[in-house]
Parts: sequence; C-alpha cells; structure tokens
Amino acid sequence: MYRWEITRAALAQRVFAIVRSKTYDEASATADTLLSAGITSLEISLTTPFALEAVTTLTRELGEDAVIGAGTVLDAVSARMAVDAGARFLVSPSLDAEVIRTGHRYGVPVFAGVSTPTEMVRALELGADALKLFPAAAHHPSWIREVLAALPQVPLLPTGGVTVEDAPDWIAAGAVAVGMGSALSEGDRDTVTKRAADLLVRLAEAAPDHPSPDVMAEPFED
Repeated sequence: MYRWEITRAALAQRVFAIVRSKTYDEASATADTLLSAGITSLEISLTTPFALEAVTTLTRELGEDAVIGAGTVLDAVSARMAVDAGARFLVSPSLDAEVIRTGHRYGVPVFAGVSTPTEMVRALELGADALKLFPAAAHHPSWIREVLAALPQVPLLPTGGVTVEDAPDWIAAGAVAVGMGSALSEGDRDTVTKRAADLLVRLAEAAPDHPSPDVMAEPFED
C-alpha cells in the first residue's frame, strides 16, 4: 500500500486508539478489547514495555483487518525500529524531520506532533502525512476552526485530553480524526464495545459535509 492509502485507512473511522500501558500483557489485552469493539486503527506507544513486539504480533495476526502503528516515535532510530517491527504508521508528539524522512524512506506515513500554526506549516513543508495536535487539552475545538480558516490544508489530529464527549466537537470543527487513549479503552469489554459503537456513530454524524478520510483526494506522490 502507498502512504496515502495507509493514511486513509488509519483515519477512516475518524478515531485511532492509543494503547499506552505499564506491561506488555496489559497492552495486548487493551488492544484486543479495542479491536473486538470495532476499532480498526491502533497506535502502540513506544513507552509501553516490549511495544515493538506488540506491534509485530498484532500486525502479523490481523493482516489487513486493522492498521497498527507505533506512537511516541521520537527519533530516526526508533522510527526505523518501528518500521522493521511492522508498524504501518508512525506518530510523534513532536516535530522531527528525521522521523518523517525515515518513515517516508520505507513508505510509512508519519503523523507529526504540532502545537502552533508555525509548526503546522513547517510539518507540511517536511511532508508530514497528518498533524497530531498535542496536547489537545490545551486548546478548544473552536481554536482549530480559527486555524483552519487560515490553513484549510492542514489535516489535524487532536490528541491528548480528547474525551468521548468532546470528540465529535473536534470533528465538527474540522479535525480529520482524533486520537484517544484511556478515555476510549477504560472498562470491561462490554463497556468499551458500547462506548466505541456510540462514538463511531457520533463522529460520523459530526461532520456530514466534510470529506471523509476514506475519500480524501489522492496526492501526487506516493
């Protein structure tokens, strides 16, 4: 798959789940619960012990049924290790040219971390495939509406503090997707399944007039 195809698949539900746990077993259990709940895009944070092993296992077992990426990718070394482990996309809380360059060298999209319009423009210049607004809790959905009025070409992914309640507001304001961690995954399997199902419907309804990520225009380069 080309980078734009992976990006489109990763953001198709307008939400990607973030798995950040204290142990490998806990991360595996959380990922299994989220996948069973119908979430098809997961980011395994590299702050999780044996995160790369989790990426490899999930990618091998799920194949094309889900898009598994690596998060908290801070430098070129960890980017290459994540790619080798099978990560389909890379997410970073910061803007690092080497992470973007490494991911793109191997055909893997990179969602770079930004917090200001200046960083957003710089990230686009570096070729980031989408921009992780981090931490989203420092802003309000209306803030990105104002940013997008001036920079409508910016594909923003608010992450960090996004809740089930306000996630649709971010989409309605123009975000292409949101990243969610414990706000999405807390609770038993039945609770998470109901929460995820309700959220997916609300996210789809939040931006009926916005182009869905799965029909975004194809870029000129792969």
